[in-house]
Amino acid sequence: MKNKNDSKLKKYLQIIKQIEKVRAKNNKNWMDMYRLAFSTAPEKAISIIKKILKKDIKLSGLAKKLLK
Repeated sequence: MKNKNDSKLKKYLQIIKQIEKVRAKNNKNWMDMYRLAFSTAPEKAISIIKKILKKDIKLSGLAKKLLK
């Protein structure tokens, strides 16, 4: 039984590592987008980012419900 759990854990950890790599690259893309937005239309960029952050807060709240 332990060997089966070890195999599952190894698979999960491999997938998490892949997610981490993709997120790292995508975070760079987000930062590039921020730079572009603020250099071309800072007021509009602020408005959009505020909307994104509000949705992020909502998503975090929903994710916390899963932990209860």
